[in-house]
Parts: sequence; C-alpha cells; structure tokens
Amino acid sequence: MITVRDALDQLVAHTPFLEEGLALGIINLSALARVLRPRIEKRLLKGVSDAALVMALARLAGRLGRKRLRPGEMARFVSDITVRSHLSEFTFRASEGILPRQIRLLQEIKGRKDRFITFSSGASETTAIVSSDLEGPVARIFRGETLVCRYNGLSAVILRLTPQAVRVPGVYYLVLKLLAWEDINVIEVVSTTTEFALLLEDEAIDRAFSLLRSLLLPGR
Repeated sequence: MITVRDALDQLVAHTPFLEEGLALGIINLSALARVLRPRIEKRLLKGVSDAALVMALARLAGRLGRKRLRPGEMARFVSDITVRSHLSEFTFRASEGILPRQIRLLQEIKGRKDRFITFSSGASETTAIVSSDLEGPVARIFRGETLVCRYNGLSAVILRLTPQAVRVPGVYYLVLKLLAWEDINVIEVVSTTTEFALLLEDEAIDRAFSLLRSLLLPGR
C-alpha cells in the first residue's frame, strides 16, 4: 500500500525545482502542503491532513538536504572549465551513407590540430558538431543526406571531470540546473567519461562560463 511518504517522494522527484527548493529550505511547507494535498489524496484514495503533509515535507526536506550535491562540492570532480567558440551543428536523418561520410570528413581534416569535431548518433539521427570553418566541407560531403536541422553561431562550455565523477549522482543535473535557474538555454549536450560539453548560443556563453566557473571552481 502506498504511503504519504511514497506519494510525496514520487511527486517531488518529478518536479526538480520543487525538490531543490525543499533541499534549500526556502519553501513555506504549510503553503506547499495545501497545494499538494489534492494530488496526494488522489494517489492515496483517501483524505490527508495538512499537518500530516507538513510533517512529511519536513522529513523529506531533511533527507534532500543531506544528499544534495552542492556547487562548492563539485570542485572535487571538475579539474577545469574551458570555452570553445565558432561552432556549428548539423543533424542528419540516419542512413547507410552517414558512416562513410563521417570517415571521409575525418580523413579530409586529418592533421588539423585546431579543428573541433564530434559525432553523436541516436536511433534515427546523427549530429555533427564542428568548427565553423568546416561548414563547407560538411555541406559538401553530406550532400544528399536528409538535413534535419542546422545551428550556427554556437559555442561550448567544456567541463573536464575527474574519473571519480562518473560514480557521483547528480553531477550533470547540478550543472544543467544552475544554467536553467539563470534562464540559459542549452542547445546540445555531449559527454565522454571525463568531459561534459554544453553547446550554447554565442550570446549566452560568457554568462554561462562565468556562472559555472564561479560556482563550481570558487577561488581558482
């Protein structure tokens, strides 16, 4: 049988900013209990008092506060933050011709140490993020493929992570949450084991870089 705690945990887990507010202790629990009570009662199929919800919210806030990864703690897992400018993104519909064209593009730019290029493939699409000076070669080599979308005027904030970060819950969430709270839109996310790159529009890059560096690498 589902309990008040279970219903509350599920509801809050699906509302990230509410979860953050509870962890920070900045939400009026009595007011929140009145707002959530109809939804909790619907899940429990019975009535619940505001007092019971306030008590459950207080306990949940305590648990969230203890397990919450704070920006300052991220310094243990972030070794550096850099910016890469003048980038473009191409997304193509998946086809048998995509892989040979990727190989051809890599062969064509072999030896160019200044180039930036990364591919990511899903079930139905492949995205290429490249230095803007490679727009011409990409357009030429991938001619005939179905272009789903294209973005120009992009930059990337690149976080270099320690190997230990892969086993820390909330690392990516914390970074994305900080940007979302500042109303900074993320166009694309690309990651490897020790790198986490966020693709942004050029006009947002300075604000994003300053924000992440000051909060994740204070004093450096």
